[in-house]
Order: sequence, then structure tokens, then C-alpha cells
Amino acid sequence: MKKKLVILGGGESGVGAALLAKQGGYDVFLTDESSLKEIYRNELLNAGIEFEEGKHTDEKILNADEVVKSPGIPEKNEMVKKIRAKGIVIISEIELAYRFKGDSKIIGITGSNGKTTTTALTYHICKTAGVDCAMVGNIGFSFARQVATDPKPLYVAEISSFQLDDIKTFRPDVAIITNITEDHLDRYEYKFENYIRSKFRIAMNQTKSDHFIYCLDDEVTMKYLNHPIAIGFNIQSKQLPISMKKEPPNGAFIKDGDMYVRTGNDYVSMSVYDFALKGIHNQYNTMAACVAASTLELRKEKIREAVTTFQSLEHRMEPVATIRGVEFINDSKATNVNSTWYALESMNKPTILILGGVDKGNDYSLIVDLVKEKVKAIICLGTDNRKIHEAFGNITSTIVNTGSAAEAVHAAFHFAEKGDVVLLSPACASFDLFKNYEDRGNQFKKAVKDL
Repeated sequence: MKKKLVILGGGESGVGAALLAKQGGYDVFLTDESSLKEIYRNELLNAGIEFEEGKHTDEKILNADEVVKSPGIPEKNEMVKKIRAKGIVIISEIELAYRFKGDSKIIGITGSNGKTTTTALTYHICKTAGVDCAMVGNIGFSFARQVATDPKPLYVAEISSFQLDDIKTFRPDVAIITNITEDHLDRYEYKFENYIRSKFRIAMNQTKSDHFIYCLDDEVTMKYLNHPIAIGFNIQSKQLPISMKKEPPNGAFIKDGDMYVRTGNDYVSMSVYDFALKGIHNQYNTMAACVAASTLELRKEKIREAVTTFQSLEHRMEPVATIRGVEFINDSKATNVNSTWYALESMNKPTILILGGVDKGNDYSLIVDLVKEKVKAIICLGTDNRKIHEAFGNITSTIVNTGSAAEAVHAAFHFAEKGDVVLLSPACASFDLFKNYEDRGNQFKKAVKDL
């Protein structure tokens, strides 16, 4: 008999897993409490995959051999509790994809900040060097969909902590942790150590032939690097740290304006002023991507070329327009305080900051000094802005509430003068007023262009 695999959740991750599982010989059933997007519904119908939407039917779910849980579904979900109570194994979509990836290599990238940029840059370096590869995970197609429809010899995967929570055997050849700061604590019982443990799972199955890239300058990473209570294992892989403060024998460091990347007896060097990505945080992202690329023994000239030609990502410090001397920047992907810290840190003009959304247990004290130094007005964009007013009411004389992207843009433009920057960097999730951070960023960009 075929093994029965139930897919919990019918978004990109769930449908990708369903397609791969069907192809792999499983008896597949997909279930989603909400309604499916038409494109996903049609894919399931065309593939002959049984599914339900708008409900979960116990009889069709609790007889599964395994369940693939979409990363957006929390452990407190009632159906997840029932599945756990029955002792049915729950895996993530990346775990399923790993089973079918064959001899392909994986560069897996996680972290609280910078993982999307680092993933996109690593992919760009590999493509520039002529490597046949795909960018998957939280950016691009789901890993499972890519394996099912267009397998590649190399996958560059952005991986969230939610995806790592349910891996069993998943093992990237190269693992990157960009940094670890407080985020998503509502999903981790408000215990930072639970979230830290989740991030380190990216390296838990690595062997001595694999590579692990991390930041020597990140205090949390270094504190828990070999902490058995936090991670439950000792990292076996070749460690390749990146730093601006030290010169590790392997990995990467920046000194006197130059980046040096060393793996084995070889090294790549170039000026940070040639980097396409600007700001200190992007110097770390660039080092991580270059170290990952160097483990593949790509040509130095191609690494240098790619780093200078990379285009910034949509919704990540994305220049939108300059209107009457006021520059507008879309950083909608900044869904935590640390991301907003990096955005503000790179500002060198007076800034009107658009902040707010769904609070995930934010500690705004992290950006108080930068707000004092750089921000002349705060525009709140969310349904509940009390915490922002409490954090900055005594620092910034101008804080106003708005209820839409258009309203926020008009308010920001009102307070801006020639030479100022309007920065959308919300430090919050977007689900109160928008579908997701992309929708928030797109509405912001449309409002700017409508000015």
C-alpha cells in the first residue's frame, strides 16, 4: 500500500509538497481551513490530488502516515494538536524536498535579518559563474515544487525557523546563519532560547564534509555556537566565520575597506566600495554570500563581477522615487525591530519613518538612539499604535497615526522637506492592514507614484 501523506496548508509550500509527494508515489490529501487561491486549486485538480478547503476533516487527516505542515501554521492550531496527540510524524516541506533532491547540493540560509538578501546574492554569484541552480524556499518557488518540476544540481534556499522546526534529516552542504535577534517570539512561547535553538537546527545534521558559515561579531550566535542546552548537538562541519572585528584563518573579514575571503589556501579580495549593496549590514551579507560561493570553488573574477552587478531586492531598501527633493525608500520586508535598526543605521539624511503593524513582542528600545539621531517624524501605519507612542512619545515631537499606505505617504510628504528621506521600515508584520509585506510595499510604491 502507498504511504498516506497529508498536507496541512494549501499555499505555495503546501501545494509544492503535494505535487512532489504525488510524483514520489505517496497517497496525497491536502487540507486547508481557508479557501485556496484559484491557481493552486487548479494545479491540484490537474494533478489529480484530493483536497478540501474551508475545513479540516478528522477522518481524512488522522489516518495519515505522515503530515507535512506548512510553516505558517503554529503548534497551537487545534488540528496540529490532534495530529501530535495521535503520534503522527509531522515534517516540513523542505524535509520532504530533501528526500527527493538526489545528488543535488544545497546552500541553506537562515537568520533573523539579511537572509533574503544573502540568498539572492549567493544565487546571483552562482548564476554569474555559470552554475545551473535555483533559488527556492521563502524566496522564489517552494523547494518541493522546484524539485518536482525543474530539478537542479544546486539549490540556494532561504529557510525560516518555522521550516527548520520540523526537519528530521535535512542537511545542507553549506549552512549560513546570518545573525540571531529576537523575532517571532509569539511562536516560541516568548522564550528567546527556543527561537535560537530553532535557527541552529540548520546545521544539526551536517557532517565534516559540509560547511557552516556564521558571524563572529554576532553575540547571540557566538554564545550558543556550542551550547548543548540551546542546540542539543555539536556542530561537526567546517566552520567559516565572517567578521569585521577579527581576522579568522578561514571565512571572510573586512579590514581597511577591503574584504578578504579565504577557503583553504586560496582567497578573494575586493574593496567594499565596489559592493553593489551599501550599508554595514550588507557588508556582512556580502561576506556570507562570497564565502558560500568560495566553497563551490567558483572563479574569483566571477565572484567579484557578481558582487558589483547585483540589483537590490524589491521591498528591501528599495528606492522608489524622489519627489521635490524628497527620497522615498520601500523597506517593507523589515518585519522586526532589528531590520529597522539596520535600515536606520544606513540613513545619512533626515528621515521620516513609517512604522507599525502587527507587533510580535517588539522591543523598540533597540532603535531609540537611532531615532533620536536621525528621525524627525514618525508616521504610524497600523491598527494599534500605542506601543510606538509609548516608546517614542518623549523623543519625537511628531507622531501621527494613519490607516492606509496612501494616508501614510501623504502624511510623510507633508512633514518632509527637500533633502529628507521617507523610509517605510515598519518593524512589524503586515497582516492588520495588508495581505503580506509585499502588498504593503506595493501599496506604498503606488501611493508614492500617485503623488
